[in-house]
Amino acid sequence: MNRLSPLHITLIFAVLSLLLAFQAKSHELRPAYLQIQQTAEEVFSVSWRVPARGDLRLSMNVRFGDSVSAVTPPRGTFANGFYTETWQVSHSAALADVPVAIDGLEQTMTDALVHIRWQDGREQVTRLLPDRTKLVIDAKGSSGQIAGTYFVLGVEHILLGIDHLLFVLALVLLVSGVQQLVWTITAFTVAHSLTLAAAVLGWVSVPQAPVEAVIALSIVFVASEILQKHRGRSTLAIRKPWLVAFGFGLLHGLGFAGALSEIGVPQHAIPLSLALFNIGVEAGQLAFIGALALLWWLLQQVPPSPWWGARHNGADTAVVAWPIAYLVGGLAAWWLIDRSLSMVLT
Repeated sequence: MNRLSPLHITLIFAVLSLLLAFQAKSHELRPAYLQIQQTAEEVFSVSWRVPARGDLRLSMNVRFGDSVSAVTPPRGTFANGFYTETWQVSHSAALADVPVAIDGLEQTMTDALVHIRWQDGREQVTRLLPDRTKLVIDAKGSSGQIAGTYFVLGVEHILLGIDHLLFVLALVLLVSGVQQLVWTITAFTVAHSLTLAAAVLGWVSVPQAPVEAVIALSIVFVASEILQKHRGRSTLAIRKPWLVAFGFGLLHGLGFAGALSEIGVPQHAIPLSLALFNIGVEAGQLAFIGALALLWWLLQQVPPSPWWGARHNGADTAVVAWPIAYLVGGLAAWWLIDRSLSMVLT
């Protein structure tokens, strides 16, 4: 059996550091969400939600233009990792051309999604960033604007969703050859696209807590199969990993749907928003797989030396795979315990 070279060890620790960094920052990178909904001719209901930990929240606040007046004072609550404020405002021209700013957004690493609905069915969706913290309500909303917003949200959700990325990483380590990888990733894509669409369209409704726990379990399972493969055993998951990818992909799609339901989807553009969010997820997923392939190719180019050990070959893939499987499986097992206990204690 090949031994781990110092280069392999460096790669493994780099992966571990990346995982821990994502885990530490995942909550801070969740988007804030501002929903404004017309309830009467000149009255709008406002809901402002920002990420929080315990009784501490990100210091961000909504500021309307001077022509908007408050009807009720804001009332805030902490729940499910967010701080939510609700109040009502009024405006004589139904918020047309009203400026809206998110004060404090420039000091964060997150973004803010603004979703405005009028009684006549019009909707506007805008994404604000730390370097673009203001918008002017145009009371129209275009398909191009909505498409771009939900595409970026899809890319961000997969790239910042460490559990989904770890599942994809485990699948990459489990498969043998490019053809099997293509079939496996395709099966995962088809499966989570089906359940994402079904959940957003209201055909399926599943509580998110058990879904998140089973997603962690899926990572533990695939990590254990990598170790079985390393020991020379042959299981159904090893022979046909696309079956595992499809089965667990259905659950991951429900996880994507939970994130999308928190954001909300414009009622007049559900197919467009859903399609672009899903395409964004696929784009982020392919970018992640491409980055893994590039990293491995770069490692193969390292010349032999007494320090790094012999030049890498195909067998070295297994040498790197088993310790990463332990790291990924161990982290997922912790998530599984934590998420299961959260369901029991709440």
